[in-house]
Amino acid sequence: MERMVRTVTQPWLYHMVEYQRLLLTPFSLWAAGAANALADPWGPLACVSGTRCFAAGYELLHRLSKTYEKPAFGISEIESEGLEIPVAEQRVLAKPFCDLLRFLPQPEPAPMSAGRTKTRPVVLVCAPLAGHHAVLLRELVETLLPSHEVYITDWRDARNVPVADGPFHLDDYVSYIQMFIRHIGAENLHVLAVCQATVPTLAAVSLLASEQEPTPRSLILIGGPIDARSGANAVNRFAASQPLQWFRESLIHSVPDHYPGAGRAVYPGFLQRAGLDAMHPGRLASSHWNYCLDMVQGDLKRAEAHQRSCEEYGAVLDMAAEYYLDTVQTVFQEFRLALGNWCVQGLPVRPQDIRATALLTIEGELDDVSGRGQTHAAQDLCAGIATRDKRGVTMQQCNHYDLFSGPHWQTDVYPIIRGLISQYDASYQSTMNKRDRASLHSSTDTVPRSKVRRARHVPNP
Repeated sequence: MERMVRTVTQPWLYHMVEYQRLLLTPFSLWAAGAANALADPWGPLACVSGTRCFAAGYELLHRLSKTYEKPAFGISEIESEGLEIPVAEQRVLAKPFCDLLRFLPQPEPAPMSAGRTKTRPVVLVCAPLAGHHAVLLRELVETLLPSHEVYITDWRDARNVPVADGPFHLDDYVSYIQMFIRHIGAENLHVLAVCQATVPTLAAVSLLASEQEPTPRSLILIGGPIDARSGANAVNRFAASQPLQWFRESLIHSVPDHYPGAGRAVYPGFLQRAGLDAMHPGRLASSHWNYCLDMVQGDLKRAEAHQRSCEEYGAVLDMAAEYYLDTVQTVFQEFRLALGNWCVQGLPVRPQDIRATALLTIEGELDDVSGRGQTHAAQDLCAGIATRDKRGVTMQQCNHYDLFSGPHWQTDVYPIIRGLISQYDASYQSTMNKRDRASLHSSTDTVPRSKVRRARHVPNP
């Protein structure tokens, strides 16, 4: 694979995009300055009719012409049982291509009831490395925090990783997840993987089980291509219709000289952004439009929320070329995990070896990124898990992003995840009679859309 990615075609494209960005920067800054001046409530034009409309227009110009850098998680506090609790964000491990972040409410909560320990269930959120930064899962992390201690994989932009740090393959992704699980400790850990991350995460847990190492108490897979043959959509058909050579020659480019990763072969973020906008043209447009409407109406709180949504969705990263090509070939062309012929660093990936971990798979009925049945395929692959400890749930009227953000996540998806973690977490078992513990259903359930509530957080269990 290393030999394959050395041949990078069209080296001028990345440079042309950078030149365009530099040309637009002064215009973007001017539009931002004009918007701020017009929106200033103490400014000389504050009382002039129509000022808000002009401010919103200039702000829209700024947002359409700016380059979206990686936003911070910015979770400084959470609301729990009517109290504002500070949250500490820590970088626990730093690897060349990924940081392991930890979010921990301070101080530790008191025991919830007699017989329960005050230890929070620990959740490792495996964020996808598929274009967006991990901060796209900010709402997911924020929702988990009132009741859980949360870790998340924060993948680095490959253009900022020096060539001296070496290549990054799909096998390395799997190794990172194994390393993080070992560091946190699997004994009281629940692993939640979203989208593309479901494949390497399932592989990592499978390898731990095959080596007879401790595995997490539960594994939650959300909207991922475990078997990309099931319910094939436009994304799957396109990936399978082109030879790997086409992806290498058309989508792989060199990082320009002014970045730390100069010379590294990558799948650039600007190409990924173009693909995402083509797939979901209304998502970013509606966020921008709603932001403008909120500005015109003077609803600054809602405008701030839409602004954050724009920044999180608009910020994309470069992926290492070898990792991207590995993923296309292994997941979308050869289906190695589903067919049982995937080896990671010479070791076979055997999901059937997992036995001591509960499995929950969640799909969206309207998911156009991971088709129907692709995530639930893990149910059959994990044949070693007892039937009572497996469940597959299909969320009606949910698209891909609804599975981890927005009202569907808050009212439909999260309560299922919270219930699973409560059921299988060691910190709750002292108050539970094992005979009375309800088991997960083995069948694949279809959960109808519940009445949408606008609460920011789901109440604690």
